[in-house]
Amino acid sequence: MYFDERSDGDYRIYAGALEAPRHGGYIAAVVVNRLFEAGRPHEVFRDDSLHCGHRWPSAEAALGQAVTRGRQVIARERQERAVLELERRQLELEAAAEHD
Repeated sequence: MYFDERSDGDYRIYAGALEAPRHGGYIAAVVVNRLFEAGRPHEVFRDDSLHCGHRWPSAEAALGQAVTRGRQVIARERQERAVLELERRQLELEAAAEHD
């Protein structure tokens, strides 16, 4: 087994390359956690067998795919959080306008 860990702001990527049973190669796995103010992680994504268990020829290739997938998840999470924040602000503005 091979592992890599990356931090990206308040997110952490845990990537793994596991030797594939039979026929060789490596299977990629990734876990993405978001760290909260209290320092407690919250798992936002897990895939124990990227691309349905595709076998990469080397541990480095599998780790690279896992890290790339982790970064994609983080980008999506950030975008979703930004949209939710905009919607929340819009609702606050509408509520304030109704009271005026």
